[in-house]
Amino acid sequence: MKKNFTDVDLNRSVGNLLRLGVILSVATSLIGFVKLFIEGFEMPKKYSSLNVGTSSEKVWSHFWDSLCKGQGSAIIQLGILLLIFTPLMRIVFALIGYLKEKDYVYVVISSIVLTIMAVSFFAGYAH
Repeated sequence: MKKNFTDVDLNRSVGNLLRLGVILSVATSLIGFVKLFIEGFEMPKKYSSLNVGTSSEKVWSHFWDSLCKGQGSAIIQLGILLLIFTPLMRIVFALIGYLKEKDYVYVVISSIVLTIMAVSFFAGYAH
C-alpha cells in the first residue's frame, strides 16, 4: 500500500535538505581554507589590484578559472555560493512537496517567492 506524503514528511525532507546544504557549504569552505593556508595566502598590497569595478562576466569567468585551477579562495567562494543557494533549493523542494500534497495555495505562494528570487537574481546589477 502506498503511503501518502504528509506535512511531517515534507518538514523532515526540507530539514534534511537545509542540513545537507549547510554541511556541504562548511565542508567546502574548510577545504578551501586549508588549501589557502597551504598556498601561503597573503593580503594584497594594493586593493586597486582587486578590480572591484569589473563586469559580472569577468568576475564569473575569473571565479571559474580560479576554481578549475583549484585555488583556495575560489573553493571558499564555492562554499559561500552553496550556502546562498541552500534556501533557494529549499523553496524548490517545498514547491515539489506542496505539489505532491496537492496544497495549491502553498504552491502558488512558493511559485511567487521563487519568481521574485529569480527575477532579482537575473535582473540584478553590480554597482
